[in-house]
Amino acid sequence: MVGQALTSVAIVGGGPGGLGTAIALSELPFLKVTLYEKNTEPREAGAGISLSTNAWRVLDLLGASDGVKGGSKSNTHQRNAYTGKVLNVTQHPENSAADSRGAIRARRTRLQSALLSRVPEGLIQFDKKVVSLENLSGRGVRLVFQDQTEAIADIVVGADGLHSVVRRVLLPDHQLHFTGNSAFRVLVPKSRLAHIPDITTTTSWWWGEAGHVYLSDVDDEEETNDPRFEITVRSYREPDVSGKTVFWGIPATNEKVGSRVEKFDQRIRDAVSAVTEGEWREFATFAGPRLDKITHWDKVALIGDASHPLSGAFGSGATFAMEDGWILARALEFTRFASRPARHALEIFEQIRAPYYAKMYQHLDEIRDKTQQLQAQEKDFDVFLQTKIDSFLYGDKDFIYQNDIKKVWDDYLVAEQTGL
Repeated sequence: MVGQALTSVAIVGGGPGGLGTAIALSELPFLKVTLYEKNTEPREAGAGISLSTNAWRVLDLLGASDGVKGGSKSNTHQRNAYTGKVLNVTQHPENSAADSRGAIRARRTRLQSALLSRVPEGLIQFDKKVVSLENLSGRGVRLVFQDQTEAIADIVVGADGLHSVVRRVLLPDHQLHFTGNSAFRVLVPKSRLAHIPDITTTTSWWWGEAGHVYLSDVDDEEETNDPRFEITVRSYREPDVSGKTVFWGIPATNEKVGSRVEKFDQRIRDAVSAVTEGEWREFATFAGPRLDKITHWDKVALIGDASHPLSGAFGSGATFAMEDGWILARALEFTRFASRPARHALEIFEQIRAPYYAKMYQHLDEIRDKTQQLQAQEKDFDVFLQTKIDSFLYGDKDFIYQNDIKKVWDDYLVAEQTGL
């Protein structure tokens, strides 16, 4: 390694995936890492985020797990949104003996703060919105920013989310479409909802035909006297917003959100009404075709939502992105010490992570097919919901929630050494 030049890496996007990648890569002494974030300061949109065994494992590897606290999801109720009838009470499927911390719901800002605390000072450049990339014929990639400045990097990591600029440059024909679903999210003081029966006592899903409501603690009550509580109203049949400004974190009125639950149980309507005007934020859901490859030009890797533009990521999207970044770091470390070109690291990354996402898509296909079969049978709504809960929500997702990313890497090394 003596005399070898530093390899420069540009990370585009400062969400959990970008921050996790920055932490993992910054620990490698042969890399010069810079993270470019379009916002002028650290900012996290959304409300709560789910963290399970797979998340704890990668956060431990990044040294960021101690900074993340939240509310337990161990007691989860599934309900009919119209009658309030409880259809299922269970330990959350993500809870297991694999990790005593179990599954939690935390404020997104808590995860971001924990990750930010582990990123070396000066590594992040804010107010740097990437507008284009150029594959240099000699070496590296030129990044052009909105402020008309430029940078050149040997490797680029596209961690810029579902609406990825990096992916758009690499795959100009890849188009996202509005799914028809929107989520209206808010965090409110739990005390504001305490008078409403059955609202704040458990994590709960209230299922309707055209939408559902998700309720959960997001704070560890031992840490605060005024814990926050998440309300998410998801609507399945929203007007098309394609081609308009990205609907992500835009204000929504109480009237707009209330109209989505006007036929729901009175307790849900009361909870939605308890939100102060101006607090709701709307997040329109987009999705796109599956990608054949998640690496390009032998020097660009897509991670997280940029690499799998799903309409949902099993409540584990941030974890997927952090796992991506950690594996990429291991691949770069492996190829460096094996005196292989950096492009081989991207090949390893593709070899490990692309099949994982393919398995996830297969699972989504199975859920879609089963849902269509159920809808075609025109069963009683309670029966439909019960079957949906039994078949889908608590199906086998251990490959997601129990994923051990370190073991995945160790298994790769064993296979590499034995030639399997």
